[in-house]
Amino acid sequence: MAAETKIFKNIPTEMQPGWVVMFLEGKNFTSSHIKVLKQLTSVSDKVLAQILNIAPKTLITYTKDVSNAKIDTQEHVLILISLIKHGTEVFGTTESFNKWLEIENILLDHKKPIAFLTTISGIRLIDNRLTSMEYGDNV
Repeated sequence: MAAETKIFKNIPTEMQPGWVVMFLEGKNFTSSHIKVLKQLTSVSDKVLAQILNIAPKTLITYTKDVSNAKIDTQEHVLILISLIKHGTEVFGTTESFNKWLEIENILLDHKKPIAFLTTISGIRLIDNRLTSMEYGDNV
């Protein structure tokens, strides 16, 4: 558990491409990153696997061994953890942020924010919404 806490603490709230590239090039990604993501989300393994564009069985495998994980999946996990960290700061708790992800949002064409988490661009869109909220924009 201490490793997972350290991972969450050390991931930047605002994910810069240079940080992600250097982190992944340094072979720093571990199964603990997957475990952290699973702990932080309120979704099932099936839904999390859909978000990551992998099979549920693959997600379970990655909680033990990420040696075969594609680099884009590793990037996706890192950026999702960063988004959750940012959302937790904006909403005060991870639970409140997770609830917000599940509510249809008029500013997102009446779609749930969680629907956008399957792509890096979608994650950036949701992250931009969080930044807007920090500066007083509507939820």
